[in-house]
Amino acid sequence: MQVPLFRLQCGCNSYEWGKKGNTSAAAKYAAATPRDDFSIQDDKPYAELWMGTHPSLPSKDLETGRSLLDMVSDNQALMGSDVNKKYQDKLPFLFKVLSIAKALSIQAHPNKKLAEKLHAKDSKNYPDDNHKPEMTIAITPFEGLCGFRPLREIAHFLDTIPPLRALVGKENAEDLKKVANDSHIESSKAKAALRKAFTALMKQPKDTVANMSKELVTMAEKGQIQPGPSVNTLEELNELVQRCNGQFPADIGLFVLFFLNFVKLEPGQAMYLKADDIHAYISGDIIECMASSDNVIRAGFTPKFQDVDTLTDILTYDHDPPEQQLLKPVDYPYVTLNSTAYSSDSSSLLYDPPIEEFSVVRTALKKSGAKATFEGLAGPSIVIATSGSGKISVGPKVEDLKEGYVYFVGATAELVIESDGDELVTFRAFCEIDEKAHQANGKH
Repeated sequence: MQVPLFRLQCGCNSYEWGKKGNTSAAAKYAAATPRDDFSIQDDKPYAELWMGTHPSLPSKDLETGRSLLDMVSDNQALMGSDVNKKYQDKLPFLFKVLSIAKALSIQAHPNKKLAEKLHAKDSKNYPDDNHKPEMTIAITPFEGLCGFRPLREIAHFLDTIPPLRALVGKENAEDLKKVANDSHIESSKAKAALRKAFTALMKQPKDTVANMSKELVTMAEKGQIQPGPSVNTLEELNELVQRCNGQFPADIGLFVLFFLNFVKLEPGQAMYLKADDIHAYISGDIIECMASSDNVIRAGFTPKFQDVDTLTDILTYDHDPPEQQLLKPVDYPYVTLNSTAYSSDSSSLLYDPPIEEFSVVRTALKKSGAKATFEGLAGPSIVIATSGSGKISVGPKVEDLKEGYVYFVGATAELVIESDGDELVTFRAFCEIDEKAHQANGKH
């Protein structure tokens, strides 16, 4: 019987927003696995490394060249009976590395019911029928927009940025200010006021937005945009407007900046975005894990297809401080860490969003000889090393593990990772839905 550990060859997409050449982690990781059809070009942007069975860019077994989808379909034991039964021979998650040099589109991902409807209506722009909740973990310092700001912050910007107020409309701005200052307002009424103001902004004609953007950029250049009651500084807000205008001149996204939380993550920090949450990534290298889907509803900061009506209609309109979007990891209980040169700094942390399709474990082995032994999981997993080197093994099969190497690990297999350098960092995405493991991992 085949040992359920095999190295994957993973595809790398080139989009305009990606980092160029060897500055892109996605490109470097892709190049770590030999292939005839990929070599890094210094002036080409590399955006996403895909790891999984999604048909848009499926991973392959390095040794045989077979697609991962074919391999798990032919050997159902690799997926585990529960995962296989529910997800029908396909990995329930899509694992990615993103390398971001310029802003991605302002976007949300549809829930399952809407995804089915959009796919049936427009399969070109909505290529599958699945929802796409997702989680982001920073590899390098990261900037992004995540969820709507608290209403008082938005009201402050409407008061102090005349071109923003003009686009939203005086009546909508005043209505939002009223609910922002009413601590007893019903949540539904607050969301309705936010929806009305944001929808009015997003549906302004392009030429009107372009004219108003000139005034906004002039304010930013003079350092006149005041942060108000937020975590953002005057310097970073004014710089952000100018930077985004350099990437997408006169775009509606310049004004959306004042409706959304501007979030900074340090390596290892994470945020979770449920379906129908608005967001946009600005810069950095990240690990991203999501339900296996490529559905995106876009409206701003993009030359691609935009669907403003759908976006403004489906958003949650939750408006919370950015720290409520963060997903705090906990110690992963199903691993044994040991070392011949023991370091208490070695760690294995679980990022466990409130959905079934995926969780991620980040393991950092700080010294040569440090070792992590993981109990078998009831479902499949994918491991990528983002720094360092060492060995990865299942039973008698021992393989090299270096920066950018990606491995598939089958269900129930005990996994061992060992460092042979200063620090080995790995991320492991997995799905496990049998009841006992479900409860042990804290999922409900």
